[in-house]
Amino acid sequence: MNVDGKQYRTIWMKENDRRVVQIIDQRHLPFDFVIEDLSTVDDVARAIKEMHVRGAGLIGATAGYGMYLAALDAPQASEEAFLAALKADGEKLKSTRPTAVNLEWAVTRQLDAILTTVGDFEAKVQASFITAQEIANEDAEFCRRIGQHGLTIIEDTSQKKGGATVNILTHCNAGWLAFVDHGTATAPIYAAHDKGISVHVWVDETRPRNQGARLTAWELGQHGVPHTVIVDNVGGHLMQHGQVDLVITGTDRTLYTGDVANKIGTYLKALSAKDNGVPFYVALPSSTFDWRMRDGVSEIPIEQRDAREVRTMRGLHNGNTLEISLTPPDTPAANYAFDVTPARLITGLITERGICEASEECVLALYPEKRTGTQPQNCP
Repeated sequence: MNVDGKQYRTIWMKENDRRVVQIIDQRHLPFDFVIEDLSTVDDVARAIKEMHVRGAGLIGATAGYGMYLAALDAPQASEEAFLAALKADGEKLKSTRPTAVNLEWAVTRQLDAILTTVGDFEAKVQASFITAQEIANEDAEFCRRIGQHGLTIIEDTSQKKGGATVNILTHCNAGWLAFVDHGTATAPIYAAHDKGISVHVWVDETRPRNQGARLTAWELGQHGVPHTVIVDNVGGHLMQHGQVDLVITGTDRTLYTGDVANKIGTYLKALSAKDNGVPFYVALPSSTFDWRMRDGVSEIPIEQRDAREVRTMRGLHNGNTLEISLTPPDTPAANYAFDVTPARLITGLITERGICEASEECVLALYPEKRTGTQPQNCP
């Protein structure tokens, strides 16, 4: 991603210092661009829990680097003590954000890499470093591929409209800032824009933390993509009046049966899209699939965050970032961070391997190595 003429990822190792991981602290965007140093697993856990970083892919990549920092600091009195400390730090990281499956996936991948490495402690730490880098690089590459696959949908829509602008609605932030690079929902949009296809993005504000208004709008602006911020409840109206050609969102956990957990409000957008015949796509890398759960509504854990996020809002006033109250003092508020969109409402899943229907048969056709042998094999 280009920020004021300089290329950035969302997470990287500090130059000439392999004990420090650097991130873009997203709490300060869009008003200030702040780079934060993380040097302990506690720093990483805090950054994930307090949303200095957020988004499924970036949470996973950050956890991968967090396990590397944990390996650096783990006691080396014995292999048992070393591994016990790593497992405890892994549990600490996994507890920070329960809905995003990439978090558990990255911790498990790191532990597997360390446990299977033959050699001394230095070799195990090096294996953890390599694994952290691999997780980050794969995330960026998979998102690039998602962009190329999703581009075909936008191209087809543009052709059907005779080259007129393709209007795409997205929810929350599933862009570059939610992953290591490119993003998921935005990757096809960036690819289309770069190819000269006329696109315009309706950006849901996405209460209560306003990731759409603050983050998606900022990064689309950095890339020069035409966009308009809307309040969350406008999407249905726009669809009724033919002003939305496609909906593309991201996801924090998608079951192999096709159910999708994403930022709260996604389900309502899917219902509106279904009622108005608007294609509804979800973009994700394979690290966001949950290969164990079958029913999203009953099984996916839904994070509930501090009610303060609902009762307050942050913004810029006279050059200073302020927090203001929106409700009467001490008003009770519920803050469910995610909801589940059933597979029946989803037109297709855009992955690094291609596009498929949101069904068990078609997901497993795309990822046959995940098939147990007893699952259905017919994908339309």
